[in-house]
Amino acid sequence: MGRLLWEPTPERASSSQLVGFMKHVGVGDADTRPDYDRLWKYSIERPDAFWSAVWEFCGVIGDRGSTACSEARGIRDVRFFPGARLNYAENLLRRTGAARAITFHSEGGEIRSLSWDELRSLTSRIQQGLADAGVSEGDRVAAIVSNTPETVAAMLAVASMGAVWSSCSPDFGVNGVMDRFGQIAPKLLFCHGAYEYGGTRFRSLPTAVEVAKRMEAPPRIVALPYAPGVDEPTQGIESLAEFVDGYRPRELEFRRVDFRSPLFIMFSSGTTGLPKCIVHSVGGSLLQHLKEHRLQCDIRPDDRLMYVTTCGWMMWNWMVSALASEASIVLYDGSPVHPDGWRLPRIAETERLTQFGASAKYFEACSKSDVAPAGRWPLSELKSVFSTGSPLSPESFDYIYSKWKADICLASIAGGTDILGCFVGGSPVSPVYRGECQKRYLGMDVRVYDPAGNALVDEPGELVCASAHPSMPTGFYNDPGGKKYESAYFTRFPGVWHHGDWVRLTKSGGLVFYGRSDATLNPGGVRIGTAEIYRPVEQLPQVLESLAIGLSRGADVEIVLFVRLRDGMELSDRIVGEIRSAIRTGASPRHVPSKIFAVTDIPRTKSGKIVELAVRNVVNGRPVENIEALANPEALEQFKRLPGLAGGAGSGGGALDGPGSDGPGDGPDM
Repeated sequence: MGRLLWEPTPERASSSQLVGFMKHVGVGDADTRPDYDRLWKYSIERPDAFWSAVWEFCGVIGDRGSTACSEARGIRDVRFFPGARLNYAENLLRRTGAARAITFHSEGGEIRSLSWDELRSLTSRIQQGLADAGVSEGDRVAAIVSNTPETVAAMLAVASMGAVWSSCSPDFGVNGVMDRFGQIAPKLLFCHGAYEYGGTRFRSLPTAVEVAKRMEAPPRIVALPYAPGVDEPTQGIESLAEFVDGYRPRELEFRRVDFRSPLFIMFSSGTTGLPKCIVHSVGGSLLQHLKEHRLQCDIRPDDRLMYVTTCGWMMWNWMVSALASEASIVLYDGSPVHPDGWRLPRIAETERLTQFGASAKYFEACSKSDVAPAGRWPLSELKSVFSTGSPLSPESFDYIYSKWKADICLASIAGGTDILGCFVGGSPVSPVYRGECQKRYLGMDVRVYDPAGNALVDEPGELVCASAHPSMPTGFYNDPGGKKYESAYFTRFPGVWHHGDWVRLTKSGGLVFYGRSDATLNPGGVRIGTAEIYRPVEQLPQVLESLAIGLSRGADVEIVLFVRLRDGMELSDRIVGEIRSAIRTGASPRHVPSKIFAVTDIPRTKSGKIVELAVRNVVNGRPVENIEALANPEALEQFKRLPGLAGGAGSGGGALDGPGSDGPGDGPDM
């Protein structure tokens, strides 16, 4: 168990919605301290009663039907609320009035907002335009879009009709978009003409036009507004203003559909092949997000949430769903560190955010840049900070509590696109321990397995979920018989969801993440998570970020580390020695790499996750099948030219083996 960093006061815990839910079901509400673990056990032992209570407590709008959870042989076959009829957008637009629903900040400094009534009006006009365009229940509508209020309204209009929404960010190239939307044949395509990032304006309309041309049935294109001075002329493409011209706001029509009807098509990263089209249901998405927002994150009406995300990452869908809790959302589009790392903390203060979230890499970058909001602003309204995308290092826990705010619930959350939600994360009634996700989420029977399928406690292993849950995908699009779906999640441990993370379940019920299990290293037969190496390395002031891979050397594995150093620095013997010493001290001698290379950039996906497997393929001379999935594919080129590695065929790169071993027993040092 890590060091205790925070715990709620009895008053804060007892006033949480989670305790309100405990009272609702009569489980876990204690006079002295709420018993989260007891409630969690109840939630997995009595799923029918638990999910019924979630529906009731969260006030889901719709017809629930008579059964919350059907009997089934395996978790794949469980059906939640089989008789229910509901609409996702109806639940998100339950609130009316002049209070702000959405506030938008562009990188260029534009700020604008929509009230609840204005959001409903815009959604109504888009809904009418979609209906006249022939969009109906089950049709796919795709979007190459930025994170703006109009994007949210377009999604809500699509969902209101029982149609299916799928989006990606505008920085995808034509091939990357086609790899995704080419599989789902959208009837209509929303896009932004241009966007800005890092102080530069980029045109995205040509991508949408080319994508539409390549499709067998070219979709109608509608260009959304971005910001004055950034919007691209539509070159004959219909603008949103033209699309809704002639339609007056009227009462919204919400088509209620089955609980399992499709709502979102999400895509896997695609770094190992064509992206999988993951289909998420109306009821599953809504109920999972309501549970997470209200019970796990304590999001309330009039709260103000911002999560830094693009429309190609599932955290966008997650954030927008907070409207169902009658909270307002604050959108930011652009580089989170432009012109510097103070940008988002400033927004957190001026918008009086109650919840703020970003990737672990964002917080690491702020720490490296000495961004310390607590020294400038009180952030008096901020109650919770969320982090995901990669494991949040123990040092980042320290940084957030010391440099952002001491009295917050810091929730390192983990799940993913696969379930459009989280397996583990925050609890407003539980302590926060350094380096740990607080708790397994309610209704999710999360366990840690060894290779034989035995449950582990306080030992690293594979993250699995042994229970069904509503936001399990209904399947993959165009996957007859569900064979790809079965192979993706249920073959490693038959009948149990295998998620692919290498983790440790602590005795306190928290989880420590070490990275993806398919990227774990195995020197001397000991499995090592890559995050165990990154943590000590990235605490060094000279190192901005790092990436590690394992290369087979006979019967053993050789660890190779790549580091991106601060501008103007070179990988000297001294720096190599400091890196090796930090790893040896902060992890173990077995973690110390045999080779260290300096690189100018680390390849990552569009959502900011580093891609160890793509680098491993390049180093071994194997192709990366879907280069369009990467935000910076050019970064892979330098890995082809590194000397001394399998697949490397040239000079350059700056590899150092270090000044020598420290003696016997040092594992990879020798």
